[in-house]
Amino acid sequence: MRVAALVTLSSLLLLTGCGMGQLQDDRQEAMDRWEALVRWNEFDALVDMIHPEWLADNPVHPVDVDRLHQFRVTEYRVRQVLVDPDGMGFERSVRIRMYHVHSARERVVDYREVWRFDEELDRWLLHSGLPDPRRS
Repeated sequence: MRVAALVTLSSLLLLTGCGMGQLQDDRQEAMDRWEALVRWNEFDALVDMIHPEWLADNPVHPVDVDRLHQFRVTEYRVRQVLVDPDGMGFERSVRIRMYHVHSARERVVDYREVWRFDEELDRWLLHSGLPDPRRS
């Protein structure tokens, strides 16, 4: 009886670990995609990775995206990651170096990303806005 209980408990723990492992893999994939879009100046595509409810309350205006198109990202560096205890959300502090094509000056932007896993949409989505080159 005890052996059966231990096997059942072990199986449940293993299944939970596998689910969490997939969630972590999905999280890493979302982070890699976001970072690649920023690095390659694909700012229009970033909006697709922002949670729709967050966007409804904080719409991204075309002028904000146009402003980003005036820059070329020269560095994207993750400085700190804080993961929620339940593993369903995290925050990343990043530093983005951006070269302004019109003024030939570099701007350093410290940016905070807030990510949450949306179970209904089954994906990681950003709950903060686009990087703002006006803020340093």
